[in-house]
Amino acid sequence: MLVYVTGGGLGFIGGHVVRALRGRGHEVRDAYVDVLDRTGLEQAMAGCEAVVHVAALYSYDRRDATALARVNIEGTRTVLAAAAAAGVGRVLHTSSCGTCGPVAGRPATEEDEPPAWELAVPYKRTKLEAERLALAAGAVAVNPTTPVGEGDTRPTPTGAMIRGVAGGRFRGYIPTTGLNVVDVRDVATGHVLALEHGRPGERYLLGGMDMWLGDFFAAVAAAAGRPAPRLRVPYAAARAAAAVGLVNRDEVALARLPMFFSSEKAGRELGYRPGPVEPAIARAVA
Repeated sequence: MLVYVTGGGLGFIGGHVVRALRGRGHEVRDAYVDVLDRTGLEQAMAGCEAVVHVAALYSYDRRDATALARVNIEGTRTVLAAAAAAGVGRVLHTSSCGTCGPVAGRPATEEDEPPAWELAVPYKRTKLEAERLALAAGAVAVNPTTPVGEGDTRPTPTGAMIRGVAGGRFRGYIPTTGLNVVDVRDVATGHVLALEHGRPGERYLLGGMDMWLGDFFAAVAAAAGRPAPRLRVPYAAARAAAAVGLVNRDEVALARLPMFFSSEKAGRELGYRPGPVEPAIARAVA
């Protein structure tokens, strides 16, 4: 299958997706084109059988709110229009687990949605709107959880968190929250499986292991040969710190509930089988 990958395969997930597609025998076209350049996108997609729209802006900086809307929403709208004009028969859209939850008391699934208060976070709001555009157009959506591994060099907010712990700058954590952590290589494989087998108009969570934040930080610290952060910060204290600008308020808002997710649907319908996360954490730290 001839596949165009948006963003030139330059991002953290995108680079791994390009390698996974080629490893599976697909022909990949990954020339960089701005996601708002419809003419350029149509030219890049000409003759392609599928498009993987992985390009996005991932930021919790409120100063990026306008750019988030332009890239994540208008960029997705433009990519979908270009794919339709180019006669591309299949589109895979990279969304986020954040469009499915979290929910209180259990891992969220594709049947869930984020709590209302989280939609004040520009990144989450724009990813949700972009996903809705893609699903309405008949795309298949994949929803990675928290990918870790090599190649997050810019870094993403997740990579910055790993760098902070590995570098000894993070001394504390919110003990009541957590993440679903997954090897970025498994996320890339999940993209290929969804492209090949996913049902149009459906979304698939691509996750790995639910980990409390303290356990995740301890694993990162161990891989870096450092003591684990030990300061347990109550959520109320973190909110107070965010209110006066000491920490990122959007990241604190998203830590209100454990961010746990289930990938059972992807396993059942796509054959998605993630491996252990410890090797990926070690590669991320390295």
